[in-house]
Amino acid sequence: MSTTTPAATTGAESASTATTGAEPASTGTRLSLAGRGEGTAAAPSAPPEEHGYAPQWLELREPADANARAADLLDPLRIRLANLPDRAKGLVVHDLGCGTGSMGRWLAPLLDGAQQWVLHDHDADLLRLATARAPRAAGDGSPVTVTTLRGDLGRLTAADLEGASLVTASALLDVLTRDEIAALAEACVGAGCPALLTLSVAGRVELTPSDPLDAEMAEAFNAHQRRGDLLGPDAVTVACEAFSERGATVRVHPSPWQLGPEHAELAQEWLRGWVGAACEQRPELAERAEAYLERRLEQCAAGDLRVVVHHSDVLALPRPTGGAS
Repeated sequence: MSTTTPAATTGAESASTATTGAEPASTGTRLSLAGRGEGTAAAPSAPPEEHGYAPQWLELREPADANARAADLLDPLRIRLANLPDRAKGLVVHDLGCGTGSMGRWLAPLLDGAQQWVLHDHDADLLRLATARAPRAAGDGSPVTVTTLRGDLGRLTAADLEGASLVTASALLDVLTRDEIAALAEACVGAGCPALLTLSVAGRVELTPSDPLDAEMAEAFNAHQRRGDLLGPDAVTVACEAFSERGATVRVHPSPWQLGPEHAELAQEWLRGWVGAACEQRPELAERAEAYLERRLEQCAAGDLRVVVHHSDVLALPRPTGGAS
């Protein structure tokens, strides 16, 4: 299904509440996996083919995501985009696993020129919400329009990206398998299309003040991220290898969440999900984890807890096609 909507004329639409972090299907990652991020435990009651993510969680994390994304990667991206053969006709940006559209709201105003965003997700409700909240203008006031596509990332090919100027995704790589990342790299490189892939978990968390259980929780959570064939904290390394092996130039930059007292609500929800996922992975932690979580939530409510959740952003620049330099 594909629809085209000028972002300036869409009305407000509400998305239904989805479960947070259901486990991906064994074949063909659903595009609604983007935005899951750390701290969203699996939802055992959700069938694999119907998992999605609650808009409330995606909206809660959006300001922290925007602050964390690596702006240092934008200059090399702008240089590549400026040299596209048909640059005057505007940019075509594919946003994989768009969720509520936070990537577009962050990036579109930071790029000049007319833009057409193609929002990919499996969740129709999230696509409607992302369309309704899409940015209206680029950084220089040029128009931004939106189309939507429902589908599975596992089927994305270079042909699907024909005419694309850029592929983006947020919090996606860590919920992919090695084969899915290879397919993503193959599609982008085959189309000569740059990829800006942000906010992949790095497997490191810093909590201040520290607690004796911090390390066990982090280890169990990382194991949960790697369940099945998912890459979790290994995804950035695998993605860099996949793009590099296909001739792309790859840049990596840290993009940590830095949560202080002003982010108490987000930190509390992250803590609940982080500890919940750790206990799902290692049920023997449950008894100690209950007291641990209570302590941490109290510290958070009192403004005494600082949390740094480490991520990495990846910019892959394949060899250009069509005469671009």
